[in-house]
Parts: sequence; C-alpha cells; structure tokens
Amino acid sequence: MASRRPLLPWLDRYTTLGLYGLVAGTALCLLALFTNAVPDPSFPWVTLPSSLRLPVRQPRIEHWPVSYTLGIWLWVCCFPALFFAGYRRFPDSLTPTWWLVGLPTAAMLGLTTYCRFFWPKLSPPTWNAPSYTLVCWLYCSSYEPLWSNAAYAVAGLGVVATAVAVRRWRADTLALAAFGVLAFPLGLPSLFAAYRRRATR
Repeated sequence: MASRRPLLPWLDRYTTLGLYGLVAGTALCLLALFTNAVPDPSFPWVTLPSSLRLPVRQPRIEHWPVSYTLGIWLWVCCFPALFFAGYRRFPDSLTPTWWLVGLPTAAMLGLTTYCRFFWPKLSPPTWNAPSYTLVCWLYCSSYEPLWSNAAYAVAGLGVVATAVAVRRWRADTLALAAFGVLAFPLGLPSLFAAYRRRATR
C-alpha cells in the first residue's frame, strides 16, 4: 500500500477533525428533519410525516433551523478537509496539484453554477446564506449577479493556477496563492500547494 503524503501538523489535525465535522454536520442537518416540518424552504419536498417528527420545534436563524444552520456551516468550514484527506490518503490516484487545486476548482465551478442557475432562491436574501468562498457568500447573501460573475472569475483563476502548476511554470506559486486567498476557505488546499512549491525550491 502506498505511503501517506505528509501534511503540516496543524493541517493534519484539521483534516482529521474536518472529516468528523462533515459527519457531524450531516447529522445536525438530518436532526432538523425530525423537529421542523420543512427544514429548508428551498426544498419543501424534503420533509418527514408528522408521525415521525419529535414533539419539539427548533427556532430558526433567518430561513433555517438552528441545527441545520450549524450543520451547513460545519460543511462549509470542513469541506476542504476532503481534498486534504484525498491528498494524504491516496497518493497514487492523483497528483498533488489535482487534489489540492484542480478538484477544489472543479467544486467551485460546480457550486457557483448551481447557486447561480439552479438553487431555489429564498426571499429575502440573508447574511446567513451558507457559501463555500467569500465571493460566493457575497452573491448568495445578495443575489447580485456581479458577485456570481466574480466567483466565476476566481474559479477561472483556479483553472489557470492548475494549468500553470501542472506545467511547473515560473509563476505557479503566485497563481496558487492568489487562487487560495480569493477562494478562501475552499482555497485553503491551494495555499498549501503554494507553500509546498515554495518550500521545495
């Protein structure tokens, strides 16, 4: 079996705890199904019969029950751990560049497209809208197309950073760091990729 790739100690801890956080976030979201008839008004069809619900009802933070809100934000904070975990655990399946930059970029493109064109938007927009990057939050909390376009631009930078890193061009560290900062927190793996490049030169 292939040896595990090393991470910085704090990133290694974040990755391990982040995977648990994703499980906990999922459980918290599912809990809302048992307390509120419609946990997420964007998806009113996701509900349980009243006979299966608990005799309590959670208060809401803006549009969503408390546990649902906490669960979604846990997913936001812990989502980068998936890419670190893949990088750490499966060194022979993909190169570091794809685990740390390519896949996060693909995720950002997919999430941005979903939020722009397919997500059933709630009214009014809210500061509590879960988003995987700061620029995505600016869109989801306002529905202003300018910020969605900016998110596509950042994802485009991720595509460029991936290509530059794969070819090991001279500006690869700068491109990786720029995408990592602009796509934070989803861009955290790209910041680590930039650190790796700089540390090995």
